[in-house]
Amino acid sequence: MKKVVLITVIAALGLSNVNAQKIRLGAKGGLNLAFITGDNTKNLDPITDFHFGAMAEIKVSNKFSLQPELIYSGQGYDTSIDSEGIIALNYLNIPLIAKYYVTERLSLEAGPQIGFLLSTKGGTKDYKDLFKTTDFGMNFGLGYKLDNGLYFSARYNLGLTDINNIDGISDKNKNGVFQLSIGYFIF
Repeated sequence: MKKVVLITVIAALGLSNVNAQKIRLGAKGGLNLAFITGDNTKNLDPITDFHFGAMAEIKVSNKFSLQPELIYSGQGYDTSIDSEGIIALNYLNIPLIAKYYVTERLSLEAGPQIGFLLSTKGGTKDYKDLFKTTDFGMNFGLGYKLDNGLYFSARYNLGLTDINNIDGISDKNKNGVFQLSIGYFIF
């Protein structure tokens, strides 16, 4: 019995050491080009904003890894039909990105995302009650990392769910965001 416990403890310590070497933590930030797609959006223009947050890369094999993230993302649109101007939608997004390494440094990236609406801002009105508090999307992109820990990515977030929360309005609108990011993996 003592041998089984000793072997289990040694195996667990060995696996935890291997797993620690397969996980890299980092931070990233960058530029968003955000817009709304769907019904009656021809008078809505895209906006530029920013995103920033934390990420971890969990290496599954030499060619495949998972990258969960926790990202603040400034999204929204610019309306040219009234005096409100830019309607900012500020989200806390949690994507889970699957990365397939085409080469040692270049990866194809895709994965689901859930977003939580933190706040809205625009003109003289409060818009938070007009939008759903949860948003689901799918990310597609490319990543490139250097040996020194620098990471670059270009990504598109395709909104999958209607963000409108207005009674009596049948318009279906979704978020769309192009993101350019630079990040750094600490270890």
